[in-house]
Amino acid sequence: METAERIQDRPDSKTISPKTISQGISEEIVAEALAGLLSPRKSLPPKLFYDEAGCALFGEITRLPEYYLTRTERLILETLAPALDGLVPRRAALVEYGASNEAKAELLFAACDIAAYVPIDIAADALASLSARLAGKHPALTVHPIVADFLAPIALPREIASMPRLGFFPGSTIGNLDPRAAVAFLTRARATLGEDATFLVGVDLEKSPNLLLAAYDDVAGVTAAFNRNILARLNREAGADFALAAFAHRAVWNPAEHRIEMHLESLADQIVHIAGARIPFRRGETIHTENSYKFTEPRLTALAMRAGWRVERIWTDRRKFFAIAALR
Repeated sequence: METAERIQDRPDSKTISPKTISQGISEEIVAEALAGLLSPRKSLPPKLFYDEAGCALFGEITRLPEYYLTRTERLILETLAPALDGLVPRRAALVEYGASNEAKAELLFAACDIAAYVPIDIAADALASLSARLAGKHPALTVHPIVADFLAPIALPREIASMPRLGFFPGSTIGNLDPRAAVAFLTRARATLGEDATFLVGVDLEKSPNLLLAAYDDVAGVTAAFNRNILARLNREAGADFALAAFAHRAVWNPAEHRIEMHLESLADQIVHIAGARIPFRRGETIHTENSYKFTEPRLTALAMRAGWRVERIWTDRRKFFAIAALR
């Protein structure tokens, strides 16, 4: 797309001309990307990971030998499913936050009398595919997909207004939020789901840094490709000119914050352009792309209480690598 109006060519410019933005990405996302890239410590919002290519790469990550999270959580879900009978009323609506596929929700379909499913995700294509698959596999289940950022306020469909609700937030996605944002999310979810709801939340537990780092920096390089895809997406959809080979994936354990950090490190002094803005990089400078906070049971309980929830029960695997909490 030709640019009829250029942004000022200086690092502190945050004004965006709509005509500099490709149709494949929203002005809001470009604005958020520029706000992070023009800040003293560069960052990008993790929501940019999940285009079609990013969702496919993350699917590969979940099958890696180093990435214990998905298979461990699945084992816990299979174990706890029978216990949900006493926690979840019959004919409930399952509301899943960050639902790019139905694999984990199906374990709950099997264990509970789920009448409706509300998957919420920013990836419209993934939700469309999910809905089509479920129509074939579970024709009696009503599916109400919501394309939205689950961190924003969510209005649930009127069709489930009279149903009891079971919230579901698997995958330790809550660990991608800093503590303040996590409390804000849990508070909004409590208002959305209602006072009588149960909320199942998956969290990764703190453990050996070596195990954690391996999970976020696999030998095959799939996580590195996933991390760099955030730059590829900006190239495709926002007219950026990142040279992907000029940025290296870095995973770092931050013990003071109890989190894994993902960064993209510039391998040279360079200039990158996006939406008309000029972004200088020094060699060794990083873009902070994601955090993954790790929990202990007391920290999880305290976080839930700050948002107005109480922890009804916590299930873990035998190695205590992962946990699923039932919040009420």
